Amino acid sequence: MSASRTERLLNLLIALLNTRYGLRRSELREKIYHDSSSSDVSFGRMFERDKNDLRQFGFDVETVTDKGWGSDDPATTRYRIGKESNRLPDVSLTPEECTVLILASQLWEQAALGSAALSAMRKLQATGELSSAAEVPAGVQPRIKPPGQAFEDLVAAMHSQHPVSFRYLAGTTGKEEERLVEPWGLGSRFAQWYLVGFDRARGAQRYFRLSRFTSAVTMLEKDSYTPPVGFSARAELDKLPELPLRTAVVDVRQGRVLGLRKKAAEPLGAPDDGWDRLEVAYRDSEVLGEELASYGPNVVVVSPEELRDAVRRRLTAAVDFAAAPMPPVEFPDDTAAKRTRKRTSEDQLQRMLQLVPFLVHNQGLHIREVADRFGVTRKELEDDLRILICSGLPEGYPDDLLDIQWEDDHVYITQDLDLNRPVRFTIDEACALLTGLDALNGLPELAEGSALESVTLKLMAAAGEEGLRAASLAGPEVSPGNSAHLQTARDAIESRRQLHLVYLSPQRDAFSERDVDPLRLYSLDNTWYLEAHCHSVGGLRNFRLDRVEKLSPNGRPASDHGEASEGFPVKLFTPNDDDTVVTVQLTRQAAGLAEDYYAERTAPLTEGGRDGGLLAEIRFGSTEWLPAFVAQHGGGVRILKPEHAAAATREWIEEALAHYDS
Repeated sequence: MSASRTERLLNLLIALLNTRYGLRRSELREKIYHDSSSSDVSFGRMFERDKNDLRQFGFDVETVTDKGWGSDDPATTRYRIGKESNRLPDVSLTPEECTVLILASQLWEQAALGSAALSAMRKLQATGELSSAAEVPAGVQPRIKPPGQAFEDLVAAMHSQHPVSFRYLAGTTGKEEERLVEPWGLGSRFAQWYLVGFDRARGAQRYFRLSRFTSAVTMLEKDSYTPPVGFSARAELDKLPELPLRTAVVDVRQGRVLGLRKKAAEPLGAPDDGWDRLEVAYRDSEVLGEELASYGPNVVVVSPEELRDAVRRRLTAAVDFAAAPMPPVEFPDDTAAKRTRKRTSEDQLQRMLQLVPFLVHNQGLHIREVADRFGVTRKELEDDLRILICSGLPEGYPDDLLDIQWEDDHVYITQDLDLNRPVRFTIDEACALLTGLDALNGLPELAEGSALESVTLKLMAAAGEEGLRAASLAGPEVSPGNSAHLQTARDAIESRRQLHLVYLSPQRDAFSERDVDPLRLYSLDNTWYLEAHCHSVGGLRNFRLDRVEKLSPNGRPASDHGEASEGFPVKLFTPNDDDTVVTVQLTRQAAGLAEDYYAERTAPLTEGGRDGGLLAEIRFGSTEWLPAFVAQHGGGVRILKPEHAAAATREWIEEALAHYDS
């Protein structure tokens, strides 16, 4: 969609909003399109496309006919948009409800639903009901980590109601199979993400674990389906029985892999010099297989065979990927880059439709603050404003144009042409907020209050039909596994007291003792982290609470120099000057790792004109951890530079694989 089409759609929208009786197609063609050269058929196709685009932005174009005339006669049919049917209803929120809503909007730390949540919050801000002064309480910052690119693709297909195809590792046969599925819902259960949908080949509803997908998801845009009425992903996943508890037998090098030893029963003996044999309880061979693969040659699975295959498959895929032809390592420029969706004119029009009501309720804001609120550069915002001030009623006078000024860098709007209220929520926006509110039920301090329940009811009422469709997505519980450690840390943050902790570092495979000044708590799903100033290293560090062996106050007050890192979300990794910059290649399925590890530069790769993954430059504090990183994501990532790190990683994984091939 070109910039000129963006302007045309905006003028078409304003014209249809500001007509009481409707406008005929011939009037729109002359006054909005200024079209006299194309045929009636080609103009009709263009007009239908534009109507569909307006519907996607939340505006229903009504067809009006006089008595005795058919609706298929373009000479007599008129078009208009009702001023109330497509507007977001007023939502009155208390300060407590605003705080809960901010928490829910920040759950989706990245990806499409994260952008949708921000868009929904801007719409609420534009109504003037969402307090900009509401803040997230320290110590309660939960987040949901979407499980990779497959999640993004499935959400897009689910909301547009297109079937998908993908390769899947069947749990019953252990074989890869091609699946053609109507995606009805996505949800988290037993710490795993599941797709619930209709398997066309089997003619029945099925559950698919996203961790068993072995290919990228392909959306079949020329096909469509209708999901069951009233479908609820959470209700369907509640019917899913938990996998039975099983026992694995593994051999572990003596004195190594302390994290696994914590979960194991007493050693069964020493099968060979330098090795211990352990029993480990588990439910999902794919989940445990990913962990065991990351231990490389320090762990060998004895039984069951299914678990051996899960580890061997990851190691083999990592070795095969490392042996593939090298891509050209070229980045477009030397500036920092993120893997974000390219901005389109559709994004621009949607932003402008939010910008007008936002400016109406926030007169005189500095132009840089407005740009920051909308996540764009000043130039992009000024481009939006220039299009807006040239838009208005067809053949209108200056008073019939949008009147926006930015004097001394402060933005004012005096004529809004009935764009002063935000459009109703899209399905993505409703999903992002309502699923986030549902996930917060796992936090006792929120679930016990009335604000969570009341703001959920208000959002459901405001979202309407889109709110009902939001039931197709069910997030994970964000409650912590160790509530005692969480409470101890929260108390220390509030009282500004130091903590002493015994911590397991998986990179060093050793326990260490630290004195820290606790600053903030946050989570990814139900994995909670403590951000603290560590006196041992003299800087900020993030500690996973499930790796904390002991946690207690040491009786000393927290020092004054420790401050939480700015902004949200909190970064899991703190960069240092002596970090190693590593160039990696990521497959399309693993491309999300670039954001997870804060890549400094990225560059897309193509294979035969298709998305072939990503190049990324990532900082690592220790290259010793790289082999485990590559093995864990078996076949999703490989090291390209530095070459010595790539060679060491390949040798380490080949040594691990040799244990299974011998």
